[in-house]
Amino acid sequence: MTQISHADLTDYEAEFEAPLELDPQAQDLLFREARTANTFTDEPVTDEQVKAIYHLVKWAPTSMNNQPLRIVLVRSDEARARLVGLMGDGNKAKTEAAPLVAILAADLDFHDELPKVFPHFPGARDLFAGNESAREESAKLNAALQIGYFTMGVRAAGLAAGPMTGLDAAAVDREFFPDGRHRTLVVMNIGKPGEDAWLQRLPRLGYDEVVTTA
Repeated sequence: MTQISHADLTDYEAEFEAPLELDPQAQDLLFREARTANTFTDEPVTDEQVKAIYHLVKWAPTSMNNQPLRIVLVRSDEARARLVGLMGDGNKAKTEAAPLVAILAADLDFHDELPKVFPHFPGARDLFAGNESAREESAKLNAALQIGYFTMGVRAAGLAAGPMTGLDAAAVDREFFPDGRHRTLVVMNIGKPGEDAWLQRLPRLGYDEVVTTA
């Protein structure tokens, strides 16, 4: 993986050790040196690895602990071919070649699980039962939060993640979620990065461009 040079760091990063509990090697693995991969080796990604990732990232915070993220691991050649046909042109080849592809979707019926995952509030399910638009908004927002955690979990496993939104999401819904109760948000390629996996790193906004104080 391409190393971050000293010249790439901000003045703050270069001159000071950030007051973080996470050791610098882990900071590099998860953040500074982590990249979106565009090519992968043919080393497989096992179910055991995916289970380890899930059991790490399942602790992500979500509203009312609603956990709407649902994941489909696309493992068969037939399912892979169906999915590739629904990806944007720039994403077809890498989706076809990645060791593992995952469809990350929001379950609009997450409220049916609230008696289990939010048991101290018996009326939680009923708050959402008659409000489809509120359920969809909450499902998408909280699943997106979980997808961020899932990306970090993939990195923590020593793998590269290639999340993509260039796809016909409605067609993926019809193809892989025929019940009509899920909304595809991201398709993610997962695996060990291959040759020329990285595009040139793009600039990030500085602290003063993002953070204000009220």
